[in-house]
Amino acid sequence: MLANIGLFSASELNSLLKELRRIYENIGKGKYIIEEEAEDIHSQIEKDLTVSLGDLGKKIHTGRSRNDQVLVDLRLFMRHEIKRIVLQVMEVLNDMITRSEESKEILMPGYSHLQVAMPSSFGLWFGCFAESLSDDISLLLDAYRMVNRNPLGSAAGYGTSVPVDRKMTTRLLGFEDMNYNSLYVQMSRYKVEKMVLNALASVSSTLGKLASDATMFMSQNFEFLRLPDEFTTGSSIMPHKNNPDLFEVIRAKCNRILGFPNEVNLITANLTSGYFRDFQITKEIIIPVFGEVSSCLEMARLAIKNLIVNDGILEEERYKFIFCVEEVNRRVLKGVSFRDAYREVADELTTDGYKPDISVHHTHEGSIGNLCNKDILQRVEKLLAGFNFSETEKAIEELISRSPDF
Repeated sequence: MLANIGLFSASELNSLLKELRRIYENIGKGKYIIEEEAEDIHSQIEKDLTVSLGDLGKKIHTGRSRNDQVLVDLRLFMRHEIKRIVLQVMEVLNDMITRSEESKEILMPGYSHLQVAMPSSFGLWFGCFAESLSDDISLLLDAYRMVNRNPLGSAAGYGTSVPVDRKMTTRLLGFEDMNYNSLYVQMSRYKVEKMVLNALASVSSTLGKLASDATMFMSQNFEFLRLPDEFTTGSSIMPHKNNPDLFEVIRAKCNRILGFPNEVNLITANLTSGYFRDFQITKEIIIPVFGEVSSCLEMARLAIKNLIVNDGILEEERYKFIFCVEEVNRRVLKGVSFRDAYREVADELTTDGYKPDISVHHTHEGSIGNLCNKDILQRVEKLLAGFNFSETEKAIEELISRSPDF
C-alpha cells in the first residue's frame, strides 16, 4: 500500500518484501527472537529491517501507530481463532445430531422444577443441545463480522496526514470491511472483545448445561447415562463409586468463562474515548480464552461419542404418572373438553383408577416424534456460509506470496 501511494519505489518494495518473508519464515520455524530492549514485535521487525536494509527499514512505520498495528494483530488472531472454534462447535453439533437420531425412540423423563413432568426422549435431549449450539454459531458469526473489519490506518486514533489507502489494506488483509471512524477504532477495542467473549460464553453456557445434566443423569438416583470406566474416576475410600469428573471439569471451566465478558466490562467501564494502557489487561483474558473453550469442546465431544444410554427407564413403576398428560390428551382428541379430561384423570390418580398407557404419539415440529434435526442442520449451513472463511484465506495466501507488481 505504501508503495502504491508512492512512498516506496518498486526496487525498495521488492527488498522489503524479501526481508519480511524471511522474518515470516523464521517466525514459522520458531527461530525469531524478540530482544529484551525491543518494546514489542513491531519494533523488533523495524530494527531487523534497518539492520539489513539501512534507512529503508526506518520507513516501515510510515502512516502507522503501534495502536492500529496491535489492533490488526488482535483482529487477525481472533479471526483465526473464531474459525477454529466454529469448526469445533460444528463437530460437537454433528455428534449431537447423530446421537439424537440414534436414540430418538428411547424415552426418558422430562422435568419441570426438577419434578418428573412428561415423557421426553434422548433424541430430544441430544437434539436440544445441537440447536443451542446453532444459536451459539449465530452469535459467533456476529462477533466474527465485528472482528473482520480493518482498523489499520486509524493510527493512534486520529488518523494520519499520510494519504494511506485503507480500502487497499482492507482488501489485501482479507477483511470484509473496515472500521471507518478512526477514534471509534480505539473504542472498538473492548467492544469487539466483549462481543467475542459473549459469543464464547454462550458456547460455554451450552456445554455447562450439558455437563450439569449429564452429571445428574449419571448419579445412582437417576442412572440414565453412564460413561466407560476410563472416562471416570474412583474414590479413595468408597470402592463402589465412579465419578463423572470429565463433565464436572467442563462445567467448572465453562462457568469461569461466563465471567470473562463482565471482567472486560469492569476493566473498561469508566474509560473515556481514546487509548489507555488499561487495554493491555484485557489481552490476559481474550488471548487464552480460545484455548479454554477449545479444550471444553474437545472434552465434550469425547464424552458425547462415548455416552451409554439406558433404554428402559420409563418401564420403572416410579414413572407411571409421567404418562397422565398423554391420557388427558387422548380423551381430548376423542371430544372431551381439556378441563373435564384433566379432572377425570386427576381423580383417577387419587383413587388408583389410573392405568398408564405408555405409548406416546407426538407429531408436531420439534416434538419427540418429529425432532426436525434436518431443519436445524439446514439453518446451520446458512450460518456457516456467512463466515466466508475461504475468501479470507485466499486473500492471506495471495498476500504472503504476492509479487511487488501491484
